Amino acid sequence: MSFVFFDTETTGLKRGFDQILHFAAVRTDASLNEVARFEARSRLQPHVLPHPSALRTNGLPIERLTDSSLPSHYAMVGDIRRTLMSWSPAIFVGFNSIRFDEEMLRHALFQCLYPAYLTSSHRNCRADALSLVMAADAVSPAPLVVPINDEGRRTFRLQHLAAANDVSHARAHDAMSDVLATVELCRLVYQRSPELWQRFVRFSNKATVADFVDAEDGFVLTEFFGEQAYHAPVVCIGVDPDQANGRLCLSLNHDVGQLAGMSDVELQAHLAQKPSPIRHFRINAAPTLTAFFDAPEHMLDGGSIGQIEDQARRVKADADLCTRLVAAYIAARDPYPLPPHLEDRIYNGFPGPDDEGRASAFHQASWPDRLAIVQSFEDERLKWFGLRLMYFEARAVLPVMVRAEIERRLADQLAGDGSGCLTYELALAETDKLLGEGADHDGILSRYRIYLQDRSARAAAFRAQMVV
Repeated sequence: MSFVFFDTETTGLKRGFDQILHFAAVRTDASLNEVARFEARSRLQPHVLPHPSALRTNGLPIERLTDSSLPSHYAMVGDIRRTLMSWSPAIFVGFNSIRFDEEMLRHALFQCLYPAYLTSSHRNCRADALSLVMAADAVSPAPLVVPINDEGRRTFRLQHLAAANDVSHARAHDAMSDVLATVELCRLVYQRSPELWQRFVRFSNKATVADFVDAEDGFVLTEFFGEQAYHAPVVCIGVDPDQANGRLCLSLNHDVGQLAGMSDVELQAHLAQKPSPIRHFRINAAPTLTAFFDAPEHMLDGGSIGQIEDQARRVKADADLCTRLVAAYIAARDPYPLPPHLEDRIYNGFPGPDDEGRASAFHQASWPDRLAIVQSFEDERLKWFGLRLMYFEARAVLPVMVRAEIERRLADQLAGDGSGCLTYELALAETDKLLGEGADHDGILSRYRIYLQDRSARAAAFRAQMVV
């Protein structure tokens, strides 16, 4: 199977509210030889305020983002989708992509009325090069050099890894430059540690992950927090009843006999403590898993391999204990409240089949015909995203009253409490903070501040007129 390495540069880190500005991808064959490249850019959407830290990091002046010659966000997302579909099936790989770039791409597709899960459907698989690099660091001898930062800690930032391993990375935080650096780091692992690379590829497939956790008595789960890898020998105790792709595991360095002797109430209270002996991961998120016989001693968290294997087999054989553990963990878990903003509700159910058909028809219809399609959506998320798309792309075809309602909602969001999109007030405050730290060496922040003041003043006048 081929690989698609990709990266995004965005207006900020808030999924559902920030947007992709620059998307880059490289397609390779199974041996990581490049066969194609793709890049796409977008101008700023009218309802998005970039975070000033993102502008400073990416070196993008506001004048460039508002350049009318750039494609619209909707046009860019359509180009991205067509290209990635033509490259499917493939294994999609980024650097910290499953936590960030994948999420940004999903939200972009969903808010443009496309199916959101492109990289995990159409026989595609997905994996994360950051997890590969961290896993490589745990192997002896390590196939990559991991540098030490000024605080004396190992750093897994892409630009630092590239420099430490003599990988060309001329423009950090440029999407294509980041992609090429990621490809080269993966090539180094592929060449120096074929077994680790094969495990990485193997666990990009969720069906393979599911088979592995079901078949093994236990295994080592590696999780990454704050650029540090944490290894835990675990045994799978069941499927998360709230998430079909979720798996619940029990850490094997806990006293299983003590857990088995607890009442249901005691068990629930114990599992609610932090850190919990229960670990959760998703089989469709390319988890980092190691069979016991492949795990170095330091990955066993101080336990002996014989004791750990005995514990694993004991738990696996006790179906009643596994059922009680899952039930107690779920009962102790905080409920997920419905997010207040539609942009946050991508995981609150799939659109129905009728709405999926309407969304497909939307992209084929003329702009005047799309309003009836949007108004017929049953899913309120799609209805709002469709109206917003029409306002940005072809507002002249919208009735005056519909246009006014969209303008009111957008104005209210940008003047809101900050729980959703970045507001004028917060953007100005963050910009002033960075300016006070002397971070404006190229004038990007100063010019952005002028932009924010002008837009904020015009928005305030508009909202005042609506009240009158």
